[in-house]
Amino acid sequence: MQVLFRKLLHRTQSFKQGTGCCGYSTSKVVDIGQPTSATHPQLLEEGQITPGITSEEYISRRKRLLELLPDKSLAIIAAAPIKMMTSVVPYTYRPDANYLYITGCQQPGGVAVLGHECGLCMFMPEPTQHDIIWQGPSAGVDEALEIFKAEKAYPMRKIHDVLPNMIRRCSKLFHNMETATQTYTELEAFQTASVIGKVEDLSSFTHELRWIKSSAEVKLMRESASIACQALLQTMLHSKTFPYEGKLEAKVEYESKIRGAQRMAFNPVVGGGSNGSIVHYSRNDQKIRDGDLVLMDVGCELHGYVSDLSRTWPPCGSFSSTQEELYDLILQTNKLCIHFCRPGASIRQIHNYSVEMLRKGLKEIGILRDSGSNSYHLLNPTSIGHYLGMDVHDSATVSYDRPLKPGVVITIEPGVYIPSMFDGPERFRGIGIRIEDEVLITETGYEVLTGSMPKEVKHIESLLNNYSHGSGMESPSIVHVASS
Repeated sequence: MQVLFRKLLHRTQSFKQGTGCCGYSTSKVVDIGQPTSATHPQLLEEGQITPGITSEEYISRRKRLLELLPDKSLAIIAAAPIKMMTSVVPYTYRPDANYLYITGCQQPGGVAVLGHECGLCMFMPEPTQHDIIWQGPSAGVDEALEIFKAEKAYPMRKIHDVLPNMIRRCSKLFHNMETATQTYTELEAFQTASVIGKVEDLSSFTHELRWIKSSAEVKLMRESASIACQALLQTMLHSKTFPYEGKLEAKVEYESKIRGAQRMAFNPVVGGGSNGSIVHYSRNDQKIRDGDLVLMDVGCELHGYVSDLSRTWPPCGSFSSTQEELYDLILQTNKLCIHFCRPGASIRQIHNYSVEMLRKGLKEIGILRDSGSNSYHLLNPTSIGHYLGMDVHDSATVSYDRPLKPGVVITIEPGVYIPSMFDGPERFRGIGIRIEDEVLITETGYEVLTGSMPKEVKHIESLLNNYSHGSGMESPSIVHVASS
């Protein structure tokens, strides 16, 4: 062993002498607690703060937010708190969308202040040596200035000295109420401002900004939707061999993350049989019986932007005549509602059309006694869709009556959820069906971001019966199916 080591050492020294250079780079790449173009060149290009989003875009967001805020007002946005599973075990951290949207910082512990006078001022956490040993390095004051392009930055211990004066000078104070932290809410200046009615919620302004996506955001949302489609397709092909809710959940999460997603957008709904009639079913612990449908509602998150889609299919490979009859009603509603997605329309208008169509269709096939029956809302208590972006139900303060504009992304998700104890035709009891797509509003109409995911009966049955055999635990090759 020593002889071998000496030979290797001699060869290394000879190489260095022959080339006249060192075998290691002398430049130091600093880990700031999140990816940068230096540490993760495979993810970020030079000039990007987060993958796909440049520093110029973050600065533009701050300027646009200041334009919406009243003169001499101040906005305070805290990072999301760390949520604990047990006393020492944290849940995987997810940054608050508003904090991430304004700063690009993906780490906990910070407070961002935005004002007409100060620009972006960031108060950064100060990790101890113990914190660094156990949790790794994190961004500080220098990174706030150099990476996140803040105009001012202070260590968190300075917040009691700096922020009160900023609050006293402002005419109005807005803050992110969902992530409010005692670090600033217990300041005397903040409490005084609150007592005199000077403090309001910031979300109506940030949601307004986030409602219309930039071209860079649309690109990330296309990629997130593509990953979700591919993951769900592989899961669909997997379902004939492994008809278990839990295994399908594991499969879709694996296929999403192997393609680059950081996390699932929400806990997947995998409802087999009558479990599919539970709108937000989440147990995912049952075997799917032969002949039953499975309803899967899934989405993943890619660099801060989420996807959301649903498909319903029979893992056995064939729809029954009853299932197909009901499925076709939901499918036609999905298609026609997507057709109405264009600038000037609203989610409310599209929803009202879907209710009218589903009421009529459910009466025609005998599930409702008449199209005006109140039973309809028991069978479908959901809206036809919602806004989508950095959060699953994005821009929640923007009304569904708002006319849609190019750059807005919504979901179209008609469904029917018939409980096992439903007082109606027995053959429909226990069936849950949802077909959900993501739709980008464009200048001339719409683009279906999830259009690559099959939803026609003939396409689904063909896939299940022709591509599932012998797939085992391996992922089959990606199958491309033209969407209608």
